[in-house]
Amino acid sequence: MSDANTFEPAVLDRLEKLRDKYAAMGQDLVSYLDGLLHADFPTYWDYINLDTLLSLQQPVTPFPDEQIFIVYHQTTELYFKLSLQELQLLHEAANPDPDEMLVRISRINRYFRVLVESFDVMVEGLDRGQFLQFRMSLLPSSGFQSVQYRLVELACTTLDRLVHIELRGERRDHSFEDVEAMFEELYWRRGATELASGEPTLTLKQFEAKYRNNIVAFAEERFHSNVRKQWQNLEGGNTAAALTAAMRELDELVNVHWPLSHYRSAVRHLQKDPVDIAATGGTNWQQYLPPRFQKIIFFPELWSKQEQEEWGKRWVLQNIGHK
Repeated sequence: MSDANTFEPAVLDRLEKLRDKYAAMGQDLVSYLDGLLHADFPTYWDYINLDTLLSLQQPVTPFPDEQIFIVYHQTTELYFKLSLQELQLLHEAANPDPDEMLVRISRINRYFRVLVESFDVMVEGLDRGQFLQFRMSLLPSSGFQSVQYRLVELACTTLDRLVHIELRGERRDHSFEDVEAMFEELYWRRGATELASGEPTLTLKQFEAKYRNNIVAFAEERFHSNVRKQWQNLEGGNTAAALTAAMRELDELVNVHWPLSHYRSAVRHLQKDPVDIAATGGTNWQQYLPPRFQKIIFFPELWSKQEQEEWGKRWVLQNIGHK
């Protein structure tokens, strides 16, 4: 149009704001408008990279249900990514208030509820016969090697809550200088030992070769800004009760419901009396997955002694039917 006055006031207002924005950066608005004239309208498939996404499932066997296994694990990692984004925002806030913590933790709880509630895809949705065959082609890879899950743990609580249960008392007052040494004491390392020899599995060796330095650096970064310490530093707020409830839910979702969903799947697919079938990668799932053995509790201040002693028991009785 030759007459700018024919534009609606709202359009003129936006043009003036764009002019000021680009002028502040030493840029020419007209050049950017020329570029906009030639730009294509975005599409759904391009925006989410649909073609690329659908090409990322590459089964290594001809069994159809391997596709289910891959897609579910990829979905899991995407929800972990969203959880870590919320935890990163809390970290960047340095001293978040109760309202902000409640928002972030509620989002993480929502993601983990989706994961827990959808795990029937792995329990009921896989053909057991197919699974027991294609899983042998995946060795020594294992869901144990999910580094994002380890980072979620480290971002949620202090490191003394993640070492072997018998070491937690002496590590309660650990310092920043202890972090690297405490890597050797992390509870999950015992979950990747050879069933017969007790030696580290190839699964663990691969994982630590790739991620050990990253995990230690992340633990050091979160030493002062994990969720537990941020909560301990709060001065109160009108969402205190709601925040406590959200943190308790987070503790149960991550440390009870999620591992026990895996345990239920392992019982369904791998338990075979009188000898249990080893999990992918040779991990000793019978001792590693049940929360009653590890008793990983992010926020022990929020649980009674009895609740801690019976950690995970109620879920097992309700969902598996035996102790």
